Amino acid sequence: MDSAQPCNRCILLVEDDRDIREAMQQLLEFEGYSVQTAANGREGLDRLHSTDQPCLILLDLMMPVMNGWEMKESLEKDERLSQIPVVIVTAAGLDKAKTIRSSGILTKPVEVETLLNTVQSHCH
Repeated sequence: MDSAQPCNRCILLVEDDRDIREAMQQLLEFEGYSVQTAANGREGLDRLHSTDQPCLILLDLMMPVMNGWEMKESLEKDERLSQIPVVIVTAAGLDKAKTIRSSGILTKPVEVETLLNTVQSHCH
């Protein structure tokens, strides 16, 4: 697959909480999505450079090694990666989440229907 073309059913989930990450991954895979996961922003960037471009990045903000703000800043500096929609998934609160330019914000705990509707709106 041409890495410049997004994979319409591929999602990158960047979340440090293993239980949340695995639950979201299982739900999305059950719905037919291919989900790559990362436990922090550094791993997320590594995944983006080694796999097909996803149709969406689900990004937690509060993570070790490289947090969501730092990862988003790195994405903005890369012409190819800056085109990927990013939805913030956070318990940090809306005020903190609104400080970052994104395609949407989901607050934890995330409702299943809200998550699926959000993903579907970006990945057809």
